[in-house]
Amino acid sequence: MNLVRAELERLSARRFVQLMVVLLVLAFGVTAATTLAGSHKPSAEELSSARNQAAEARRSMENEHQQCLARQNGALPSSDDGRYYPSDCSEIDPTLRDRLPIAADFLPGVFSFAQQARPLLYFLIAFLVLFGFLVGASYIGADLNSGGVVNLLLWRPRRMTVLGAKLGSLLGGVLVVSLVASVVYLATFWVIGQSAGLAGRLSDEFWRSLGAVHGRGMVLVLLASALGFAIATLGRHTSAALGAVAAYAVVWELGARLVLEIVDARRPDQLMLSSYIGAWLSGEAQFYDSQSCNGSRTGGFCDGFYSLTWGPSLVVLLVLTGGLTAAAFAVFRRRDLI
Repeated sequence: MNLVRAELERLSARRFVQLMVVLLVLAFGVTAATTLAGSHKPSAEELSSARNQAAEARRSMENEHQQCLARQNGALPSSDDGRYYPSDCSEIDPTLRDRLPIAADFLPGVFSFAQQARPLLYFLIAFLVLFGFLVGASYIGADLNSGGVVNLLLWRPRRMTVLGAKLGSLLGGVLVVSLVASVVYLATFWVIGQSAGLAGRLSDEFWRSLGAVHGRGMVLVLLASALGFAIATLGRHTSAALGAVAAYAVVWELGARLVLEIVDARRPDQLMLSSYIGAWLSGEAQFYDSQSCNGSRTGGFCDGFYSLTWGPSLVVLLVLTGGLTAAAFAVFRRRDLI
């Protein structure tokens, strides 16, 4: 227990960690200030006009769907009015859409918490993932490079216990910072929506969906922290983690993706880590594969889209992070630290 307490104190005392926390606060402050400055409380006239426009947009969508059905059934003759109707009218059926036009869509310059909460949460998660990775890499990388781990082992000569305490303290500290930041961040924008914008429709489904995204985001933050910690342990330096990520992004995500597109490989997105990260965070991600329709019959309909869901994506992320972390512990156990 004393080892964990000591590691938490060392983690919180590191200047780089303190700098990252300051940058986190600054980024959130700039985002909140920009949102507040660009929003205003809508007047009764603005709300009434927006509701009328939303109702008119919904009526227009319904009329277009009814005309498509009538033309499909032969009740209306085909004409050259230039209007396009799909062969399957369900494609424009308003009742099958994810969402219908609402008043907030017609209120420019008004912040709506219900509409913007998810994009804002994605921004928060992205920053926390970067925060966790950099803190995790620098936390162990600096100690390995400066000899701090050797001094610690003189006090507690158990390598696996020491490295495990460092990893556990890192994940616990990052999780606490992430949870506190999330509560303050979302509460700030909720207040902005109430006082200088619109709160929107905050139903139980909205909160469940937002909570699911946040939960998946916290898992991603912890995995990024462990990944940075593991790569820096293997490379014995913080720069090893930064170099590995930069090399992967340039060589594989950019270079290999370009080569796979040139050779018309099937489903190249399945080979990219970013695809699984996006699928895990959003719950499901769709990608287009032009090669899947090459063998279809002429004139037949071919849907070239395929999906990656959160389940397989989580397995990929866990296997990658777990494998590198296990390798880091195995190497640390046998390595000469002097």
